[in-house]
Amino acid sequence: MLMRPTTICLALVAATLTSVCPAQQTGTPRQFFAADYHKKIAALVKADNSVAWSIPIRDIHDAQPLPNGNWLLQTSFTNVIELDKSGKEVWRYDAGKTSDGKQVEIHAFRRLDNGLTMIAESGTTRILEVAQDGTIKHSIPLKVSKPDPHRDTRLVRPTPDGNYLVSHEAENLVREYRRDGSIAWEHNVGSKVYSASRLANGNTLIGTGDGHSVQEISPDHKIVWQISEKEIPNVRLAWVTMVERLPNGNTWIVNCHG
Repeated sequence: MLMRPTTICLALVAATLTSVCPAQQTGTPRQFFAADYHKKIAALVKADNSVAWSIPIRDIHDAQPLPNGNWLLQTSFTNVIELDKSGKEVWRYDAGKTSDGKQVEIHAFRRLDNGLTMIAESGTTRILEVAQDGTIKHSIPLKVSKPDPHRDTRLVRPTPDGNYLVSHEAENLVREYRRDGSIAWEHNVGSKVYSASRLANGNTLIGTGDGHSVQEISPDHKIVWQISEKEIPNVRLAWVTMVERLPNGNTWIVNCHG
């Protein structure tokens, strides 16, 4: 149900890097970051399809380009690193060293405007804000019915007012947490939700995971815009992961297993 005119930018992910070099781009050439679970490699590919850098990885669910040209990414479910423009590691956080022996996985992280790094830990059920020297500056407890290192969270994103939107895959919920751990807002997605981000108009854009859809939800839980499984010609929305509303009003969708 396309409830208003829009343009869809679709990324079919679980794409394969062929000998690190990607398939030919269409449209305006642009630099992009890609990772391949099967080949266990992540790479920054320039607009001319040459490789700026590549590194071996095990697991990756998030990544972030930084204003200084560096990249924040993960090499496994317990390690987040920062690479400079040449691909040299300049910072690392290892969740295994701070989890008190608990099994832990990281599925989301973000470098904040204040220079701290937000890291969401599943299994230990917490959001951390970590300084460059590795000091944990703030910790926010998460509420889950049964902690699971692989399913407590998927993407976590800060909101403009300093809260955090957390996609709880196992709970089928999106929750907005205040800094003291209290819940400011909660929405039952009804599927294994992967991502949620707060839009400028106050609504929340959600990638519903195995719900096969993208939804824009108002604060009072109404669907004000939606794309369902078979609405895009010649494309089936399979596991909808990352979604983003672009500055031009288009919606960018990552369609995993599509």
